[in-house]
Amino acid sequence: MPESRNVRRIAAEIFLVSFVVLFQELALIRWIPSQVRVVAYFPNVVLMSAFLGLGLGCLHARRSIPSWLWPASMLLLVATSIGLSRIAFTQESTSEHLWLLYLDLSNPPVVKDTRLPILLIFALGAFSFVPLGHFLARRIAEMTHVGKTLKGYALDLLGSLAGTIAFAVFSYLWTPPVVWFAVFLGVGSWLFGRGSSKRLLALGLSGIFLVAAVWASTRTATFSPYYEISTMRSDLVSGSFVLTNGSLHQYPAPVASPMNMPGLTARDLLIQQGYPRPYRRLKSSPSRVLVLGAGTGNDVATALANGAKEVDAVEIDPAISALGKEIHPNRPYSDPRVKLIIDDARSFLEKTDRKYDLVVFGTLDSMTRLSALSSVRLDNFVYTRECLEAARDVLTPNGGIVMYFMVGPRYIADRLIRLHYDVFGRMPASVDQNHALFNLILMSGPAFDHLPRPADASAIGSWKASIEPSTDDWPYLYLKKRGFTAFYIQMIVAIAAMALTAVLATSREMRSMARRGWIDVEMISLGGAFLLLETKSVTEMNLAWGATWLTSAIVFGSILLMLLAATLLMDRYAIPAKVSVSLLAVTLLVAHFSPVHLLLGKSWPIKLGLSVLVVGSPIFFASTLFAVRFKARINADVALGWNLLGAVLGGLLEFTAMVVGIRALSLIAFALYIVATWTGFLADSAPESAALRAESPSAAGTNGNGPL
Repeated sequence: MPESRNVRRIAAEIFLVSFVVLFQELALIRWIPSQVRVVAYFPNVVLMSAFLGLGLGCLHARRSIPSWLWPASMLLLVATSIGLSRIAFTQESTSEHLWLLYLDLSNPPVVKDTRLPILLIFALGAFSFVPLGHFLARRIAEMTHVGKTLKGYALDLLGSLAGTIAFAVFSYLWTPPVVWFAVFLGVGSWLFGRGSSKRLLALGLSGIFLVAAVWASTRTATFSPYYEISTMRSDLVSGSFVLTNGSLHQYPAPVASPMNMPGLTARDLLIQQGYPRPYRRLKSSPSRVLVLGAGTGNDVATALANGAKEVDAVEIDPAISALGKEIHPNRPYSDPRVKLIIDDARSFLEKTDRKYDLVVFGTLDSMTRLSALSSVRLDNFVYTRECLEAARDVLTPNGGIVMYFMVGPRYIADRLIRLHYDVFGRMPASVDQNHALFNLILMSGPAFDHLPRPADASAIGSWKASIEPSTDDWPYLYLKKRGFTAFYIQMIVAIAAMALTAVLATSREMRSMARRGWIDVEMISLGGAFLLLETKSVTEMNLAWGATWLTSAIVFGSILLMLLAATLLMDRYAIPAKVSVSLLAVTLLVAHFSPVHLLLGKSWPIKLGLSVLVVGSPIFFASTLFAVRFKARINADVALGWNLLGAVLGGLLEFTAMVVGIRALSLIAFALYIVATWTGFLADSAPESAALRAESPSAAGTNGNGPL
């Protein structure tokens, strides 16, 4: 009976620490970009830091870690993030189109390098997860000691799923970061402090101090499911700027107000002159208008002022549209002709059966990621050839498309023009003039066919050859061309070097293994392959179902459910590794050669069935393969550490999508699974290799009964 109670205690602790890990990870992915703005453009840096920290903690499980290390590391991360928020980090680079406008800072110090804050956040983020990985590994080792390795792993997945669901609920409720931090710090403090009232009190006080610091840094902002949102008055305009993560995002302009209205500034007048220019080129006023990326309402107000009888306004962020209802001077969302739709623009295009006289692409510079597992941004799948084709398909016979954009480097304008040319067969009519919120307007479709445009076929051919269009497989509008620029190469090398140095510096076992030339290639390959598979799956499912926060949460939760189901199955009915590998290979290849477009436009039941078949099957068999290999390990905590470090490798390999495209990630994952299978086979057939693995400190003595 005492042993049974001890197992239940360990099981509860595994569940709770896994809950804390996922909740902390998602909270940091949301909160850090609101402080260190450049991290919003590289969100998977936080994800990779979490994997590294957890892996280091697992590898350090043979030795004790003081209980105060977790709140201390969190305090260091929070304090550094808040400190960095007072500095303007900028970089003019062709590798990424960055608009880092620190409008909420008054004369801040400027550092013309974005690498420093990214690498600093990576290092400190990893440090904050080390104690959690250590705690988890010791409990997993205890479950292994009683012959319940897979049950321990299943509880890890169950806790992760609970953390994902809980954070999704808090996102739905628009809760601020102070609530997120209070949740995971409260649960974590109880876990680390239980058994000692003094330790629990100290951890609780540390948590309260951290929550207070987070509250002080964000108390004036609203947190939507996507952004930190705030407003700021400025002498440049008559109203207020809308800031997301501290950078200028939108300005609810008086676009439909009389130009002689008192209080209008020169910038207001410039904006007023720009928005209606496409409408003045139409032969007649559009009856039904679709606005994609309606935001606070400028495009909607313009359509209403130019004769539209119906306007469908699609906006992904409910907080942005709510702010538009409140502060836009023209009150466009109060007009009965307007229907506000909270949805992803691309998703709406794929499922609507309505036809429009005019489709307007607002300035959809999202400045946030598609999901926590991808470096693709929310707006990337809007500016692709397939999206423009979908917009063309919802036009009436005499309809047209208008695209507003704030262009920086000229190649971005050329790529957008190339998209219009490919979809409509001729160059778009354009207005290339600065209007404060945009400096390029492109117009295509029958409604604008009467307008003059370039017609030199030879010049067009030469121009087309130098500009690659963005597609659903390569949606990187802001990259000049395929490939790694010097900036990305430097970042990848630096992160890899930091990870390797941290591993060798903190783990005596790893140094010993490295000296003997032994690296757990199998577990590293399994970790890297699965992260690539997970990234590709989440990215494609967001494209198929819509890139909303709810879709991301459901997809990520579904992946965890698939992992959990496979693990529980393997615990009762073991599927041989050879069968798992064979089925994984087949399903991976099927997924690769089944384009995600097969899911677009399908009815809900058919789309769900195809999603499970095409995306869920590889994940399921990858899970059964990992389960059978993980169960066979004598030292489950060390194996888990290697696996998590492999996930860091997978995070770095995800950047190869900028070269080979998103679909090819499945082939890279396939290659890693081949490596894992082959090295696993060699290890099983070579007694000396198995003995070498067994020489690493055993799970005995890691019962974790002593205080951390």
